[in-house]
Amino acid sequence: MLGQNELLIILGVIVLLFGSSKLPELARSIGRAKVEFKRGLEEEKKENKENDRLS
Repeated sequence: MLGQNELLIILGVIVLLFGSSKLPELARSIGRAKVEFKRGLEEEKKENKENDRLS
């Protein structure tokens, strides 16, 4: 698990790389990707349950 100091260093590097004006856009993109990934996992679970039930 990362400690507080490590997280602050990572955040500082991200700000340096992307600039403070791009951070909200980056956060939204990450959030959307996370939601889409979870949606895909749920669909896969449903398909697997259906296949198991039909077998």
